[in-house]
Amino acid sequence: MRDPYKILGVRRDAGQDEIKAAWRNMAKAVHPDHNQGDPTAGARFAEIGRAYDTLKDPKKRSLFDNAARMAEAKSNENTIMQQRQAAREAAARAKAAQENAERVMEELARAAAQKAAADAAKQQQTGAAEPAEEMIERIFGTQARAASGGGRAQGFTAGKRPEPSATTAEKPADTAKAEAEPTAEEAAAATSAILQPLSLLTSLVRRFTGTAAAPVPEKAPDQIVTATVTIDDILKGNWVNVDLGEGREAGFSLAAGTTEGHQVRLKGHGHKLVGMQRGDAVVNIHIATDPRFTVDGFDLHTVLPVTIENAVLGTEARIDGPNGALTVTVPAWSGSDKTIRITGQGLANGEGGKGDLVVELRIILWEKPDDKVTDLMRSMKNGLFL
Repeated sequence: MRDPYKILGVRRDAGQDEIKAAWRNMAKAVHPDHNQGDPTAGARFAEIGRAYDTLKDPKKRSLFDNAARMAEAKSNENTIMQQRQAAREAAARAKAAQENAERVMEELARAAAQKAAADAAKQQQTGAAEPAEEMIERIFGTQARAASGGGRAQGFTAGKRPEPSATTAEKPADTAKAEAEPTAEEAAAATSAILQPLSLLTSLVRRFTGTAAAPVPEKAPDQIVTATVTIDDILKGNWVNVDLGEGREAGFSLAAGTTEGHQVRLKGHGHKLVGMQRGDAVVNIHIATDPRFTVDGFDLHTVLPVTIENAVLGTEARIDGPNGALTVTVPAWSGSDKTIRITGQGLANGEGGKGDLVVELRIILWEKPDDKVTDLMRSMKNGLFL
């Protein structure tokens, strides 16, 4: 069975008078006699009757409330278990990644030690240590040697022209000048070629000396919570506090663009797990049932009961709008499928505009039978016109 409170559009703490009034209005609106072209009218009318039967009986209402609370508690428990499982899996992945990184570092350290031993043996045999410039040149090439020692690289020194050699002097003047003056593209390529190996060397030194930046720990999974707000809270942009468990609480203001199902992310307010960054809290917005309106995106819907004579002849009526009372004009010959849309009276959509207020007309009968109206309807049904 669906939630009887949602079926009748009342709050969970509604009194019996409010429940009865809501049932009577809805029963009149969906009665099969008034919706003969709607094949679902009978099912909806029966559903409204079952909902009222549940809520008018204190015992049945108490049983339903208890069952709903237990279902909600079980759902929350399942959500917490899923979050804990996700956190355990994330911690396992982080541990495996750390172990892999440690194995790579051990391999690098072992290779460096072997190379150092080989270089030491070579130095003992030659009797002289290998100059730093030659070591850089041997590992990274002549360009890196030029950058480290301030020598020439590829025939030029930064900021200076090279001295012409004997070979250059023998060449024509134009050719010698072209070779002596490198282009901007050649200078940029040479600089890039020098800086890349030096950057690699710096990175290796940091690894071996332990000065490399520590890896950023993985972020804990999001903590999902629900905040129930009212339509008035959204319209006024009120402040909302949410319970995050373990004595923690966070708050935020309802911004334009908030509607049913909207999510608000509170960074750094989620779960805190060992070895991981604190996750975020994701708040799902749920709009509480309102006796005046239902929410459809950013539009607000309300129901206006209309008697038969007003539906036929037309009338003006006062309704409750989100920002106060409004006057609407019901055109003549308006049926229950008629809607009146009032622009700009809905919820703010976050793009500088607002949704609409949609007034749905529902034709109702009088509280007590009227003989004159009965005779008139009988005459019309039988084709007898006075």
